Amino acid sequence: MSTKKKLKKIKRIAISTGGGDAPGLNAVIRAVALSGIKRGWEVYGIRDGFHGVLLPEQYHEEGGIVRMTREKVRGITHLGGTMLGTSNRNNPMRYPIEMPDGTIEEVDRTDEIVRALRLHHIDALISVGGDGSLAISDVLSKKGMRVIHVPKTIDNDLDKTDATFGFDTAVGFATESIDRLHSTAASHGRVMVVEVMGRYAGWIALHAGVAGSADAILIPEIPYDIRKVGKKIKDRDRMSRHYTIVVVAEGAKPAGGSVTIREHTIGKEERLGGIGEQVAHEIRSITDKETRVVVLGHLLRGGTPTALDRLRALRFGAAAVRALDDGQDGIMVALDPPRVKYVPISEAIGQMKYVPVDSDTVLTARDLGITFADADADID
Repeated sequence: MSTKKKLKKIKRIAISTGGGDAPGLNAVIRAVALSGIKRGWEVYGIRDGFHGVLLPEQYHEEGGIVRMTREKVRGITHLGGTMLGTSNRNNPMRYPIEMPDGTIEEVDRTDEIVRALRLHHIDALISVGGDGSLAISDVLSKKGMRVIHVPKTIDNDLDKTDATFGFDTAVGFATESIDRLHSTAASHGRVMVVEVMGRYAGWIALHAGVAGSADAILIPEIPYDIRKVGKKIKDRDRMSRHYTIVVVAEGAKPAGGSVTIREHTIGKEERLGGIGEQVAHEIRSITDKETRVVVLGHLLRGGTPTALDRLRALRFGAAAVRALDDGQDGIMVALDPPRVKYVPISEAIGQMKYVPVDSDTVLTARDLGITFADADADID
């Protein structure tokens, strides 16, 4: 049952970082810590998502909830990852517990999180994460915890915000990788298939593919016909361009087919992957050309955030603290250039932002001769 929250004067707040890591998380932590301390609040960090409060026995001297001081957050803006740790396993709404008979049952442990935070006299929580963490924030808010959510994903697929931090860094690295593959692909006359992250949206594949001068881009929003990719490769061969770069989003799917799932286990979201190998195999069959696959995977998550992602992250963190100071509750801070706005979590939850198939970037790609291998278009 949800309880009505009485918004009292804030003395102590906590921040958690959940889901996959993203360049810029440390910048958010620093902004929250410094903005909170400036207001005279005590700021605490929860270790490894919510493990710090659900599994406190795993943390020894420092504990699962740590005090964030100016000294602790000094010099972390440029660092990748998250100093607090994160987790995309063991969702507290569906936490896997082994039963006496050896079976695994999923239980809701969100009440325990609320109780633990109250025992630590936490007045408000700033939760940083993607759509999975957003759903947790919604539940905690409805159970009486004062919550502000900060959107985070390299995939740029969260609705209600113009952009998320981590995306620019991921696109930059993917583009650099594609740039490097051009020379080796040309040297050997090969087809190079580059698989990138993005889940069910094609933002990273689209932006990196266009910026990196790919020849074909396969994204979830446009089901593909592999014959169209084969035609593109053969057309290039006829023009004495004996190599081809194909960028594939991990959630891309053929017409009438489904996404390729690498793993799906209890307590975890399904893990996409393997579409690059599938596309490469089909290209070899159609064209008889030597085809190699490069899966960028978690390389897109790591490393130093770009200046743009640092700035976005700092803006989000500071805005979350301002929201609390303004008396806000149960909202997500969202980028609405040139400002950061407040969006009710209930409006943001479950909403994904997909690539508009008629967007300027897609149209630009088509004008440049890049194929999306649209399954609903005729083969010339």
